[in-house]
Amino acid sequence: MKPAPFVHHAPRTVGEAAAVLGQVGHDGKVLAGGQSLVPILNMRLAAPAHLVDINGVEGLDGIVVGDEAVRVGALVRHAALARSEEAYAALPLLRQATLNVAHPAIRNRGTTVGSIAHADPAGEMPAVLALCDGVVEAVSTRGTREIGWQDFFAGPLETTLSIDELAVAVRFGRFPAGTHTAFRESARRHGDYALAGVGVRVTVADGVVTEARASFVSVTDVPSVLDLGPVLAGTEPGSTAWGVAVDAAAQAVRDHVQPESDIHATSDYRRMLVGELTRRVLDESALAAEGDR
Repeated sequence: MKPAPFVHHAPRTVGEAAAVLGQVGHDGKVLAGGQSLVPILNMRLAAPAHLVDINGVEGLDGIVVGDEAVRVGALVRHAALARSEEAYAALPLLRQATLNVAHPAIRNRGTTVGSIAHADPAGEMPAVLALCDGVVEAVSTRGTREIGWQDFFAGPLETTLSIDELAVAVRFGRFPAGTHTAFRESARRHGDYALAGVGVRVTVADGVVTEARASFVSVTDVPSVLDLGPVLAGTEPGSTAWGVAVDAAAQAVRDHVQPESDIHATSDYRRMLVGELTRRVLDESALAAEGDR
């Protein structure tokens, strides 16, 4: 199938891109990696009159590691983020999650910011942004603004970006010292959309857990973070008490998520699966914490 006719715009600066978006309004779509947009266009599930292709815009392909966050530009491909040793050293979760995104061919072209702006509940990177308490940087002809993850996702495939705004970068917040992360998902075939997925961050100080949080893939309508501190705090990773606490954490996750039944899996199956994945990622983080002793 072929997309409906459209006008292709190729701005060279962020200002030019913002100006075009302001002019075309609801008739425009931003093209970066295109791994979500192009199939939708080809199936004519969307028929924008204008495509604003930002691939020629300078300054959007950088990864900047700061003391508080890792900033990822709008043209950074998933594969580039996964390869970045500096980003991995600062936030291992970025590589752990990115390597679960679809297939290598898609990761080579798809962008991390584009995945977040697409706001698919089955996407890995929105869940990572939430777990990192991340921020989206947006630009329009009216100026710039920063949107915290809690205010960015409005619903499945829906964000609070205005029609004239361009997401130019996201910032993934770094974690306190002693934090260990893990990310797992389960799909019928490797690279397919996950039936369920879980990412966790567990902070350990003086041998016991001080903080723990989880976020999810494919089992909530919008990204969601669950505080697991009430059931894990004060426990020693790998101890007998840890096993009991992990069981309680898995149950808390099952109670928290709201999966829907579809042709791929029932709601009950997804809930069971996300509980089991929670156990696995928490145990992975515990092994990492034990290795630090």
